[in-house]
Amino acid sequence: MVTPKVGDVTKDLNNFQTLVRSTVKSEAYMYPVKPLTILEGILYFLANRSLWKPLFSQLIPVISLSISVIAFMFFFAFVPQLAVLTLVNGPLAIFTTVFLTLSESSVIVNFLAKSFLLHEALLDTFDGVLLLKKQSGLLKGVRELKVGHLNDPIAKLGKLAYSPFQRFSLEAFINYLLYLPLNLIPVVGVIVFIIAQGRSRGRVVHNRYFNLKQWDRNKQNNWLNEKIFPYTIFGTFATLLEMVPCAGMFFSFTNTVGAALWAADIESRNSRTSEQSQGENILQTT
Repeated sequence: MVTPKVGDVTKDLNNFQTLVRSTVKSEAYMYPVKPLTILEGILYFLANRSLWKPLFSQLIPVISLSISVIAFMFFFAFVPQLAVLTLVNGPLAIFTTVFLTLSESSVIVNFLAKSFLLHEALLDTFDGVLLLKKQSGLLKGVRELKVGHLNDPIAKLGKLAYSPFQRFSLEAFINYLLYLPLNLIPVVGVIVFIIAQGRSRGRVVHNRYFNLKQWDRNKQNNWLNEKIFPYTIFGTFATLLEMVPCAGMFFSFTNTVGAALWAADIESRNSRTSEQSQGENILQTT
């Protein structure tokens, strides 16, 4: 496991402008999925009731957890942090403190919920979307698919061949702590903090897809680095939505749906490209 260092944070900040320029010039900037995929995930989730089952199965426990954590953080952490941020942010301190407290609450809730409550539910949601998008081939050899249940992808999902997800990323948590002091910088610091968290979040949204494709770590990193801009944008919007008090869990599911739709779109594009190449080869040989 690679442990993040403070030097990595400094390097990231120094290269931020270069990153934006290079990604704008790159092909990745044009990849047609980002905020719209977040919205598509919400609409697709609402339109397909069969995808609601994993959410409803954990609704009460996670809402209770969210309310408890947010109440605890605002009761014990809000005032001390407001006092510190007032010294550097002045009248903006109330806003940055609210954001910071919500961000901290979100990290705690996500850690507890995704480690102990939502792990299998989010996995079922991702796989269910793949079935709805006719991408069942990705699940062969990885997950049992039951016979029947044509209109219910969640009911069609069977046992997993093995557990695919790391329940909690220590590296992501350490990165969060390292970037946290950026909130002391008025406005700009908060924006950079959000983007940094978005980039970290974006790098894990397709962990399940990479697992199904059986990509090794090097291939995953190459793919993510080539498309760093769309993944950062997706991750940033996903992070902001999941910070919404109590509704964050709902958006965790819709973001998972959006990521699965993105993966299905990639597979469809690859299939069309492959078919076109085969057609061209046939024409050349005739």
